[in-house]
Formats: sequence, C-alpha cells, structure tokens
Amino acid sequence: MAEEIFVSPKKRGRIAVFLSGRGSNFRAIHAAIQAGRINAGISLVFSNIEAAPGLQTAREEGLETLYLNPKLYASREEYDKAAVREVRKRDVDLVCLAGYMRILSPYFCREFKNRCMNIHPALLPSFPGLHVQQKAIDWGVRFSGATVHFVAEEVDMGPIILQAMVPVLQDDTEETLAARILVEEHKIYPRSVQLFFEGRIEVRGRRVFIRET
Repeated sequence: MAEEIFVSPKKRGRIAVFLSGRGSNFRAIHAAIQAGRINAGISLVFSNIEAAPGLQTAREEGLETLYLNPKLYASREEYDKAAVREVRKRDVDLVCLAGYMRILSPYFCREFKNRCMNIHPALLPSFPGLHVQQKAIDWGVRFSGATVHFVAEEVDMGPIILQAMVPVLQDDTEETLAARILVEEHKIYPRSVQLFFEGRIEVRGRRVFIRET
C-alpha cells in the first residue's frame, strides 16, 4: 500500500482559531498576518468559553467570533459536529488551536486531518498533557521548549511541524519556565502557519518535511 502524502496548499487561505482563554498565540498569528508574513486571513475566532478574553480581543480587531455552549450538546462529538459545521460554512483551510482547553473528538480530528494545528509547551513526544512545565522541572531535564504539531486522535501525538528549545534553569518555577517557553511559542506558531500557506509542508505518515522554496 502506497504511503499517504499530504502537501499543504500554496494559496491565500482562511483560518479558524479556537481558544478558551486570552489567546496570546492567536494574537501572534494575527500580528504575523497583519505584517504580511502569512498569506491568509482569520475567518473565525471560536470559543467554548463565553467570557474568553481572546474573543473580546478578536472583536476589537474586527474579526468574526462565535461561542457555542458545550452544555447544550449531548456529547463531545455532537459539540464538535456543530463546530465543524460552522468552520465549513466559512471555507476554512486551517484550524489553529490557541489555548483551546477541550480535547477534540476523533470525528473532528478526521475531518481536519493535517489541517488542524496545535501548540504544546514541551518538546513532544516528551510530556504530553497538562502542567508540562512542572513535569519538566520535576524530571530534571536540562532543556524543554515548544512544539507545533498537527492534531491527531491521540492527544499531543500528531506529526511535529516545528520545535523550539529553551534551557531549564535550576531555579526555575513552573511560571518562569512557562514564560520563557511562551516567547518561543509566539515565534514558531506563526512560522508554521506561514509554511502551511506557502505550500511547503509535506506530511508522510507521522513525519513532516519542510519543502524548499
């Protein structure tokens, strides 16, 4: 059986950002779009939290926002089906998770295979899940960092696009390490989105290759 290969589109694209909080990575992506580094526009900022500060930021930037209440849906999959319908209405090419604090259903992951990115504050596959900065400190690793990856059905285990490394200092706390990692997140997430719409991302199995220009 031939290996499945995905190549990202070289085009001006449409992005949907999913967030649950302040959305600092959303702001980094939006700033890169405004600076002309990403050949795309944000068509929707979506949240599962009505009072998410990132929604207010998006409204102030003149972007379309949408909140769906998870309590109104019978299951995680039903909620995700509603979210997918909204994303499809807007002809979105890429979904960017920017602090979206819900685990996506297998249905959503299949619908946007290789078209949904996430940012994780650790060097995957080490330390998936939550509170990963504290885990890095507790394990005594010398380096941690951030990973941009495509979303897969197994949480934090999709194909890795870009990573950035930071040292773990002996006097680090969860907060100080998180702050240092966040600086790198704001660099590699917009860069990954830029590469996507330059048609330079190729996925073969679970490996991502960056095509030359």
